[in-house]
Amino acid sequence: MRSLYISQQGCYVSLRQEFAVIKQGQTVLDEVQLPLLEQILIFGKSQVTTQLIRACLQRDIPIAYLSRMGYCYGRMLPIGRGYRQLSRYQQQMLAVERLVIARQIIWAKLRNSRVILLRQQRRRECITIATAIQNLEYLAEQAAQAESVERLMGMEGAGAAAYFSAFGECLTQAGFVFLGRSRRPPGNPVNAMLSFGYQVLWNHLLALIELQGLDPYQACLHQGSERHAALASDLVEEFRAPIVDSLTLYLVNRGVVNADQDFEYHEGGCYLNDTGRKKYLRAFLQRMEEALQTDNGEQPRWDTLTQQVKVYKQCVYAPSTIYQPYLIR
Repeated sequence: MRSLYISQQGCYVSLRQEFAVIKQGQTVLDEVQLPLLEQILIFGKSQVTTQLIRACLQRDIPIAYLSRMGYCYGRMLPIGRGYRQLSRYQQQMLAVERLVIARQIIWAKLRNSRVILLRQQRRRECITIATAIQNLEYLAEQAAQAESVERLMGMEGAGAAAYFSAFGECLTQAGFVFLGRSRRPPGNPVNAMLSFGYQVLWNHLLALIELQGLDPYQACLHQGSERHAALASDLVEEFRAPIVDSLTLYLVNRGVVNADQDFEYHEGGCYLNDTGRKKYLRAFLQRMEEALQTDNGEQPRWDTLTQQVKVYKQCVYAPSTIYQPYLIR
């Protein structure tokens, strides 16, 4: 089974026999058999025919409509998919079961952050980077044995401080000074890109969580509320460094973004302007569309997010299953 991601703009998706056909103008971009489809995600401005919508509803294939930034406007689901069957299982998870999953999430976040710094260390020897790598290795070992979520959050905070203390050493272009993480508001161009990228990623994970029938407000690490879909905040932790942080390093070090031209300052913070957002989103979508080899054949990088949500879903059904987080090497 595969997910169909339509992120190119101006596409027309129609039904031909048992195939979903994706065209852009007169060019056929792809054809996918409906029996092989699990879900369709449409980013931005593309059209889907009524015939295909009806066929997807009949075959229990949800269709999600998202902005190009990954914000989910809404989704089409068959009536049978409208009930939150999994919510009951999530609510019944024991505190110790949630803790085990939370440990794995933070352990993976610290390990992935360490790998990003190891890659940078190969290009440039630096005592700050070397020290951060050692600290992250130690904290990851401790996180795997943490006895409470509060302890885990403390280790996550210490790991983030160590990681971002070295992150600025990995930036090579003039004009991009980074002394530490600032969020509300982001204080400089690097923080502006990190905050923007994390939000794009978070919104997309939220859409995938809902498409899988999970309750996004029931989580293991973060506290949910009416305004906070905590499960998206849980699962985004594993992907921050591999996707957003690595992309930010690429955009800066390759000179794709310009500190003077692609950002604006207002309300005490620094933000990507229209030109900067276009550059960022173009690079983000290009990276997420890159084909990776998976058990189901070649799939875009987007699919790593879908697969991780499924891994979490399996643990909800069977809490004794050890949660396997997303790791990079």
